[in-house]
Amino acid sequence: MLSRKRQTNGLVFYEKKKLITAKGIYAFLSWSAIIIGAVLFAYVAVYAFGVRTTVIGDSMEPTLVNGQEIMINRLIYNIFEPGQGDVIVFKPNGNENAHTYVKRVVGVPGDTVRIMNGILYVNGEPTDLFSDNIANPGTAALDLKLGEDEFFVMGDNPNSSDDSRNANIGNVKLETIIGKAWFHMAGGSQGLGRVR
Repeated sequence: MLSRKRQTNGLVFYEKKKLITAKGIYAFLSWSAIIIGAVLFAYVAVYAFGVRTTVIGDSMEPTLVNGQEIMINRLIYNIFEPGQGDVIVFKPNGNENAHTYVKRVVGVPGDTVRIMNGILYVNGEPTDLFSDNIANPGTAALDLKLGEDEFFVMGDNPNSSDDSRNANIGNVKLETIIGKAWFHMAGGSQGLGRVR
C-alpha cells in the first residue's frame, strides 16, 4: 500500500507502508497463545470431568439410587491413588464390554480385609462403613491381603451388591478404574450433588 509522498530533487517517490510490524506480530502471538490456552483448558476439562455414567441397581443406596446419573473425575487418579471411602467407577476385570460399576473403596493396597460376624474388618480393626450386618462375606470370609494396585470395593447397600466379595469381580486393579464418582444428578430442582 502506498502512502506519504516524498520529494527529492524534483522527483516524487512513494514510501511503502509496512504491512507487518513488531506490534502486529506481538498482538498475533498474544491472541494465538490465548486461543491455544483456551482450547487446551477445554480439552482437559472435558477429559477430566465431562464423562458421566448411570448407576445400575440399588447396591449404592442410600448414597446413589438406580438410574441416577453421575459425573466422573477421570483426572484425579492420574495424580492420586483412590483412598478408603472414595466412590469409584470401574470396569470389572477391565472388560470393556461390561457395564460400569460404581462402588466404594473399603480396602487399599497393602490392607488386609475380612468380614466376620457381619462386620467388615480392615487390618484387624472393625469399620463402621455399613449400618447393616453384612450377610455374605464371600471371598473375604478369611483374611484377604490386597496386592499392589489392588482395591477392595463394596456397595453401600452390601446385602444387595455384586462387588469384590464375588469371585467374578474380585479385587479391583488400578488400571481398570475409570475415575472417581464426583457429582450426581439429583432429581427435581436440586441439581448437582456431591458424591460422599
